[in-house]
Amino acid sequence: MPKRNILDEILHINSVSGDEAEISAWLMAYIAEHHHHWNVQPEIHSGESFHDCILLRFGVPRTAVFAHMDTVGYMVRYANQLIPIGGPEFIPGTQLVGEDTMGEISCKLQGEEESMEHDFPRKIDRGTRLSFAQHVRTTKEFIQAAYLDNRLGIYAALQLCETLEDGWVVFSTYEEHGGGSMPFLLKFIQETYPVKQALISDITWITEGIQHHQGVVISLRDKFIPRKKFLEKLLLLAEKSGIPFQVEVEAYGGSDGREVQFSPYALDWCFVGAAEDHVHTPNEKVSLQDVASMIAMYRYLLHHL
Repeated sequence: MPKRNILDEILHINSVSGDEAEISAWLMAYIAEHHHHWNVQPEIHSGESFHDCILLRFGVPRTAVFAHMDTVGYMVRYANQLIPIGGPEFIPGTQLVGEDTMGEISCKLQGEEESMEHDFPRKIDRGTRLSFAQHVRTTKEFIQAAYLDNRLGIYAALQLCETLEDGWVVFSTYEEHGGGSMPFLLKFIQETYPVKQALISDITWITEGIQHHQGVVISLRDKFIPRKKFLEKLLLLAEKSGIPFQVEVEAYGGSDGREVQFSPYALDWCFVGAAEDHVHTPNEKVSLQDVASMIAMYRYLLHHL
């Protein structure tokens, strides 16, 4: 079961795409506090040169793991107008929160999908980012909250850091709204301690072929298609691990894996992550068993790849 003190903290940090400074600062503080207890002490790269991204190098890397820090949300336009950031699900009445120069904001989403508005009683500064109000719910079987995509990906990456001997763990930005940080992150990695493969620590969808409690999802394709030779190697290791997993085949969707594939580097990649219901809503829902298998699979794969 996830360590609630860690996961609950990051679930309550807003970081709509382009505004990842707060979650980045939290991660840096967490790393500073805990890295002395990890099996291998990482080399840490962060700061303005990396635009809030964080790279951790452990030992001599063979594989890089990427977890994006940003979330979907909304940006205030003119009058009461809102423009989506990423692909939040339009649900009228959804509670939104944020802050501008005049103070804290709590309002509701209203209007139509083509003309979204907020109902805050005063004018909100143009460009203010609004995110879903957080309400975390847990049972013995599930966790439900806003932004499990990709707080669970971050959480799994942090758990991996505890035992990782050789590899990169990278926290990226902008993923939900078209990407943009991956090119310079990949360039830095390949010019310092290059790797030949990448795994994407992110959250996918519950569908007719992917169910709760059946294990972490290994994606054979979304909109983009990884190299079959690498997928076969990955699946063979997953079978040997004995860790529950499911195989996904979809026609749509994307992740930081898209930018790995489009990069000028010959890098294999695969999306490996738990699946959720109610994607990009305040009610994302993930099986705790699947979270556990995600963490276990990352530890196994990073050791054996």
